[in-house]
Amino acid sequence: MCVAATLAACSSAPPSKGGGSVSGAIPNLPRSGGGYYKDDGPGDDVPADLHAIPDAVPRDEPVHRASTRPYTVFGKDYAPMAVRDDFRERGRASWYGRKFHGKKTSIGETYDMYAMTGAHKTLPLPSYVRVTNVANGNSVIVRLNDRGPFHSGRIIDLSYAAAYKLGYLGHGSAEVEIETVGPDDVPAQFVAESAPPTPVAAVVPEAAPLALPVQSSAADPAAILNAGREVEPSATGEGVYLQLGAFQNRENAEGFRGHVAAELDWLRERLSVLDHDGRYRLQAGPYVSAAVARAVAARIADALDVQAFLVSR
Repeated sequence: MCVAATLAACSSAPPSKGGGSVSGAIPNLPRSGGGYYKDDGPGDDVPADLHAIPDAVPRDEPVHRASTRPYTVFGKDYAPMAVRDDFRERGRASWYGRKFHGKKTSIGETYDMYAMTGAHKTLPLPSYVRVTNVANGNSVIVRLNDRGPFHSGRIIDLSYAAAYKLGYLGHGSAEVEIETVGPDDVPAQFVAESAPPTPVAAVVPEAAPLALPVQSSAADPAAILNAGREVEPSATGEGVYLQLGAFQNRENAEGFRGHVAAELDWLRERLSVLDHDGRYRLQAGPYVSAAVARAVAARIADALDVQAFLVSR
């Protein structure tokens, strides 16, 4: 199996040094400096909406048969799994960028450094995994479509976009936990709330008539009709909120807040930046119930491809 050239795409982590900036809502992304693998690193045209790129959505796909064959890279033998099963692993994650952008992955797909994808040495391809940065708790779902990384001590290689959303671009690698997910798995953000999301059509903006039918028995009709109206927070600030993002500095959080407010005027007054545990979290709320919050989350996802999740204060 002639895979060495393709698999070497993920053979080393590209740690970043130096600075630079990118226009839009994502300033100060690493762009140049020493330590990249050969001529790898970030691209010249980083999308301004990188923060809004949605996670991969698990689908039922056939396993790529050729990717299940044993192979050898750098003198080490690997035996890929032929069947998907529950799998968890903890270790270092790296990322790969422009050197391989537009080239073929080990299953013949085109690598896009701005898509939510990744590479693993033995999991079936394609597979879907949830990756969590142990240091900051950020979590994403990616679609595995490549083999690697083959650098010692690394368990997964992620795309530039996925590494950005996990918050470790500037470090080159991070300690992560990975677990396989499938189409039937409940998204992590809704584990505490098992009721199905309310259809987007049931969410009524503040200025709209209140005549739209409620299409789900899982939600209280009165609550849905209040979804577009302001709800006073309690004296302690407790309530149901939606978290749209978490950032290491307030500038990025406020920049994203401005972007969301400009795109979703009906949500503007509900947005706030919460400074908690050294992270700046953009949240919307409060909402009268989890059902209403889920309905609003669906509406946000439909408009911006941003996957908000439920939190409580």
